[in-house]
Amino acid sequence: MPRSSVKTRKQLLLEAERLFASKGIWQVQVQEIVIAAEQRNTSAVTYHFGSREGLLEGILTSHGQPIDEDRGDLLKSLTKESSTRSLINALVVPMVSCFETNSGCRYLQIVSQLSDQFSNWRNLSGNLSAPHLSKALNLLESRPAFLSATLRQERLIAMMQLMTSSLSERARSIEAKNETPLSNSEYKDNLVNMLVGILEAPVGN
Repeated sequence: MPRSSVKTRKQLLLEAERLFASKGIWQVQVQEIVIAAEQRNTSAVTYHFGSREGLLEGILTSHGQPIDEDRGDLLKSLTKESSTRSLINALVVPMVSCFETNSGCRYLQIVSQLSDQFSNWRNLSGNLSAPHLSKALNLLESRPAFLSATLRQERLIAMMQLMTSSLSERARSIEAKNETPLSNSEYKDNLVNMLVGILEAPVGN
C-alpha cells in the first residue's frame, strides 16, 4: 500500500476514534470525519474502509487484538477450576491499561456504546474475533452453579455492561484531565470486586 494511503487510513482512524468517543458512533456524520482528517476526497472513508461500520471495525481491531493477546497471557495459568476473581481480573487488567493513552481512553468510550451487542459475543468472527475473551466468558458463564443457565447468562451480560460503562466513565475523566480519587490499581481492584459480586450474588427469597 502506498505510503500516502497508509497515512490517510491512519488519519481517518484517529479522527473517527476521537469523534466517535466524544459525540457518539451514530451521531457523527461521515463527512465530519473526512473534514477532520483534512481529506479533499469526500469519498475517502468509502474508499479506504467501505463504510462507517468498516471504519468502526478498524478502530475496534487495532485496539482489541493486542488487548486480547494480553488477556491470553493472563489466562495461560488459569483453568476451569480457577476462581471467578482470577478470571474477571484477566478481563479487566488489559482494559485498564488503555488508560495510559488518549487513544486507549477513546477506545473504551467507544466499546461502551456497543452494549446492545454484548449478548452476541459468541458470534464474533473475522477481525473482531477475540478467542481469549470468548474463553474467559465461557468459563464465567458456568458460574455460579446454583443458578439456572438463564440467570447466569443475564448476570454475565450485566457484568459486561457494568465493566465497560465504568471503564468508559473513568476514561472520559482521565482524557479530560479531571482528578480521579482512586489510582488505576485501586480502581481495578474495586471494579473486579464489583463484577465478582454481580456473578456471585446470592438469590433472594
